Amino acid sequence: MSEYVLETRQLTKKYRGIKALDNISISLKPGKIYGLIGRNGAGKTTFMRMIAGLSFATEGNYSLFGQSGAKIKDARKRIGFMIEYPAINTSMTAKDNMSLHRMIKGIPNKEKEDELLDLVGLRNSDKKKTRNFSLGMKQRLGIAIALVGSPEFLVLDEPINGLDPMGIVDIRNLLKYLCEEKNITILLSSHNLSELYQVATDYIILDSGRVVKQITSKELDEECREYIFLRTNNPEKSVSIIESELNIDNYMVMPDKSIHLYNCVDKLEEIAEILHINDIVVTELSVRANSLEKYYMNLVGEDKHD
Repeated sequence: MSEYVLETRQLTKKYRGIKALDNISISLKPGKIYGLIGRNGAGKTTFMRMIAGLSFATEGNYSLFGQSGAKIKDARKRIGFMIEYPAINTSMTAKDNMSLHRMIKGIPNKEKEDELLDLVGLRNSDKKKTRNFSLGMKQRLGIAIALVGSPEFLVLDEPINGLDPMGIVDIRNLLKYLCEEKNITILLSSHNLSELYQVATDYIILDSGRVVKQITSKELDEECREYIFLRTNNPEKSVSIIESELNIDNYMVMPDKSIHLYNCVDKLEEIAEILHINDIVVTELSVRANSLEKYYMNLVGEDKHD
């Protein structure tokens, strides 16, 4: 049995000579929720379509559950997808759509339909044609359809798109339930980074078709932890004084010459006092914390955002 649900090796996709994916090499372990982050055009949907078999690599290869080549078709049966748009027939009800996809997959268990509609909060919508569904309801139905085959790996492209705040909370809880209780590995993309931060266990950050960072939630929390932001007229002398007088050595001097001091947010007044005594002019001194949004923007550059 493979250690990984998905492994990609130098996966590359070109359209008319332009690389939509550029040498992607990542490994996804079971039982985790991976957040796929990137601006429009970064390659998120292209990557998901390739895993789903809807697009093919120009270079490189990948394996699912340890299977590659001709065997990957069978491995793909263990995956549920919702990519770009939910696979819905708008002339049918939610229940009819579920029945259609259940039969396509050859699943005899009719009870599965109501069970999944109930799971995504659509149990009482079975008389309504899906053409009259809100965008949020269509997203919920798309997730239910993706779950029809009892997948071990769930790939979701913008699953909270169009949901109201309560719906977002419901889907967040659902994804956590599927991962923690059903041991389903989930790969999802979202532009709502603050929401992604509340559900993902790991993050894959794409920019211009390349992986710029793969990081766990624990590592991200370390990167985004609280710190003292300090700006003075003499950064070099400031850190020297802080080190020698307060024994603080966990800090970073940033490219803009500001200073980030870690694990000492309770020493704000002491830092201000010791710098004043040593004739250092403090122009900024505050407690800050990075967010996932800020971390992402620092990685890809603020001039690239949508």
